[in-house]
Amino acid sequence: MKKSRKKKKQAAQGPATLISQGSLVEGKLSCETDLRIDGQFQGDIESTAHVTIGEGAVARSTITAVEVIVAGTVYGDINAEEKLTITRTGQMYGDVAAASLIIMEGGVLNGASHMNHCPESSSPAEPLALHRPEAG
Repeated sequence: MKKSRKKKKQAAQGPATLISQGSLVEGKLSCETDLRIDGQFQGDIESTAHVTIGEGAVARSTITAVEVIVAGTVYGDINAEEKLTITRTGQMYGDVAAASLIIMEGGVLNGASHMNHCPESSSPAEPLALHRPEAG
């Protein structure tokens, strides 16, 4: 049932927004569709969908989105409601907050990370009790 909801949401969003290689865009960008940056962007990005910083792209931005994929370079902070993925070519210089953080081998994160609770979980998990053997 979850998958069908996501498909309906994605279908309603329409085509993705693209900032192509060789483009330089400055300002504040708000979008309800997926966003892919293959060029350069300076400013704030707010998306209710997915944001992808393509390989070779540079974003000097504060990014807020449901899911973010970094394959290029980001200078600034990222707040991903669900997942942040830094690929093997991705470089992230700034602080991140996400429910799930994936850094592939070769990927760079230079900053602090904060794990948010996943919005789907209704109650926090119970901490595990650590059993330590007594010295003796």
